Amino acid sequence: MSDFDLVVRGNIVDADSVVMDGWLAVRDGRVVTRGAGKPPAAKDFIDAKGQWVMPGVIDGQVHSGSQANQEGLGHASRAAAAGGVTVMVDMPYDDPEPVASRARLDAKIAEVERDCHVDVALFGTLNDKHGLQAAAGLIDGGVCAFKFSTFEATPGRFPRVEEDDLYEAFRLIAPSGLVCGVHNQMQDLTRKNVSRMIEAGDTGWDAFMRAHTPLIENLATALIYEIGAETGARAHAVHVSTSRGFELCGMYRNAGHQASIETCVQYLMLNHEEHTKRFGAKTKHYPPIRPKAETELLWTHIANDACTFVSSDHVSWGLERKGNPNVFRNSSGGPGLETLLPAFWSGCEQRGIFPTMVARQLARNPARHFLLHDRKGTFHTGADADFVILTPERYAFDPSHSLSAVQWSSFEGMEFTVRVAATYCRGKQVFDGVRIVNQTGDGRFLRPASFNRAGLSPAAS
Repeated sequence: MSDFDLVVRGNIVDADSVVMDGWLAVRDGRVVTRGAGKPPAAKDFIDAKGQWVMPGVIDGQVHSGSQANQEGLGHASRAAAAGGVTVMVDMPYDDPEPVASRARLDAKIAEVERDCHVDVALFGTLNDKHGLQAAAGLIDGGVCAFKFSTFEATPGRFPRVEEDDLYEAFRLIAPSGLVCGVHNQMQDLTRKNVSRMIEAGDTGWDAFMRAHTPLIENLATALIYEIGAETGARAHAVHVSTSRGFELCGMYRNAGHQASIETCVQYLMLNHEEHTKRFGAKTKHYPPIRPKAETELLWTHIANDACTFVSSDHVSWGLERKGNPNVFRNSSGGPGLETLLPAFWSGCEQRGIFPTMVARQLARNPARHFLLHDRKGTFHTGADADFVILTPERYAFDPSHSLSAVQWSSFEGMEFTVRVAATYCRGKQVFDGVRIVNQTGDGRFLRPASFNRAGLSPAAS
């Protein structure tokens, strides 16, 4: 009788090493052991020789509920599985009611356990309706992080939190060890620029980037880290598109503060001159897609292992929210769950960055960041057997086959160098390269582990 339920053979990629022609053994949905050479016997065997096998991706910035009746967690989890994502960390800004109370959190947990195909962790937020006192219930209920914004994207759903309230929120959350993530954008400077440009009729495809200057982003990034320094909270800038943002984070880290930093794959793989000119408002994100010179600077920080993790900032807006000739009247964001892994892998490969960096940025580091590292993000013994099999293959991405709620993408036509051949969550297959093969409700809600400062690396703290 075999000792293992499943053995997978392939090129095993983890955050610290690559074992060519290695193997991974699974029992009861967890990693038991791994090695190289001849694999042991098992009830089930996956021969992925010549393919890459890496830990399942943890996408730390997903907005599945931003547009009411558009996608939702269950539908998003299908796209996640097709992209090799085994854990979605979903943002709290759901339409019409954000996750700012224990009742909303409990309702969202029920949605995860009813509808999802992969595992899900959840952000919470605080607002005027429920007050700062709601933090305790959200922490007790199992949020893995909090999200705030220095800019009001949508009244009520996605409000601005002013500096004094942000300070109090950080101070309240700090003892829990949960991270305080903040949308980094200065509201007054943004609105002045946008108003001036609209008045001048300057609203074409290139106007959004010029209105949202690096200074608008960098000032907000510094504000976040300074409030973190004052309160002792884990301060996190959720989408940094400038090299200066990484310099600011490094300054606070070097001073001993718990500063962390995230960029999104679009800021690494898209540029203003080529992609925004071609796709217009489809590439409208906040922060804006920057010029190519800036994207290449961001890659230096990836290569130096200075980034905490890379995410997608996925949101499935319908194209009716992306087609206005006035760029300022379109929604910011786009679908990204299916492109995060192949795009980032391809970008690393093009620049000679070893596959271990993919496993760090998309698996190990986000697991640590959200305090899921006791179960997720690695192939260490006892970890959940979450893994994705990648076939080396050059192809142009075609969003018409997407499992997301929409079939468009600003990555359309981009050449990727790997394709997701299969996705497994806790040892069970979710995606077979074409279709979803598990059941709704197979995904689980993930609570964070107990906070342990010593257990976090500098890049993840």
